[in-house]
Amino acid sequence: MTRVVVPVRYPLSEPSEATLREAVRIAREKDADITVLHVDLYQDSRGVTRADLKRAAERAVGSIDRARYVVRRGFLVEETILEEVAAESADIVVIGTKQASRWRTMVKRFLDDPNIETFLEEKLDCQVVTVRAD
Repeated sequence: MTRVVVPVRYPLSEPSEATLREAVRIAREKDADITVLHVDLYQDSRGVTRADLKRAAERAVGSIDRARYVVRRGFLVEETILEEVAAESADIVVIGTKQASRWRTMVKRFLDDPNIETFLEEKLDCQVVTVRAD
């Protein structure tokens, strides 16, 4: 079974909606399960629930078949997303260009100017799809 993970902000921003639409399209095309993920930061908690996330996602793109809604708490968004992608054994992760840029910055601390998509594919053994919101 193919698994798609899509991290989004709550409330959904325009880039998050675009990323979610693409993830849903891919999940339908691949007949995959999809995990819609939001990271609720410890230092800036909004108390987001899975029900909140589900309602927002369905308002944006309609009903999503075989969807799982996950709200994880963490200190660093990028690290928490990577942990969820690994825990889910995701086959595909769909991220916005802004998120890819943040991951690139985080990974640069460890490697000299990496290609983030290649890095994630090698480390997580999954396909990375980057979505532009425009």
